[in-house]
Amino acid sequence: MITVHLRYEIDPDKVAEFKEYGQRWIRLVTKLGGVHHGYFLPSEGDSDEAFALFTFPSLSLYEEYRTASFADPECLAAVEYAKQTKCIRRYERRFLTPVFE
Repeated sequence: MITVHLRYEIDPDKVAEFKEYGQRWIRLVTKLGGVHHGYFLPSEGDSDEAFALFTFPSLSLYEEYRTASFADPECLAAVEYAKQTKCIRRYERRFLTPVFE
């Protein structure tokens, strides 16, 4: 199992636009075989930092998702929305392995 952790630097004046972007991707990750654990928007503390977590059964299935997302019209529209609204300044992606009892 692999969990993707995304850290975003967002425009604090465009939290609503980033929320729309996140809501689109929650559905799209699910559509393409992952389990989305949500987007986490600023509340207290830094006003320009947001996070997302989603999981795939394996790194190879995540790679299949990435390949599919580059051709999926809805995924491309979500990326274009972020570009047009400029709600994301930058992002970082990390791969984590969850540990359970």
